[in-house]
Amino acid sequence: MPKPTEVQDLEWEVLPPEEKEKRSEVEPLFRWLALIMDNFLRVPGTQFRFGLDPLMGLLPGLGDTGSAIISAMALIAAARRGLPKILLARMSLNILINEAIGIIPIAGDAFSFWFKSNARNYELLKRHTAGTRTTTRGDWIFVALVLALLFVILLVSLAVSLWLLAQVARLLGGAPG
Repeated sequence: MPKPTEVQDLEWEVLPPEEKEKRSEVEPLFRWLALIMDNFLRVPGTQFRFGLDPLMGLLPGLGDTGSAIISAMALIAAARRGLPKILLARMSLNILINEAIGIIPIAGDAFSFWFKSNARNYELLKRHTAGTRTTTRGDWIFVALVLALLFVILLVSLAVSLWLLAQVARLLGGAPG
């Protein structure tokens, strides 16, 4: 008779068809997101590609926020499909890095052209080969905390962007401050 740990190890190695199907449903979403947000357009005469993410980032505050929300929605879909916490953490980190640096005027926009967080997340998903397991309460708590942190960063970036816009408008309008 197998020991309990042997049975548990065996469960981590078995990939039931229904779990494999659930995970394969999220792959096209990330492929599409990587294409549209990071690789949709090519600079003529070069191999350099970019998408809507860095273009959206050119809109102060709203662009980076909208891009991060789109990426976070894909992260939620991945969590619902039972992807491991470590994979979700790495994907979340890519989104957070892109958002945190993206809020810096000019430098953040240039960074978004290079960093391509959605393409990075798609590559992470493709390389993912871990065995299946069901989503636990701990997975959801972890994802909720990461998303809460992302939401706070989004709010701060929006507030900073709006403040900067107000300062620019005040300077251009000549209104006393």
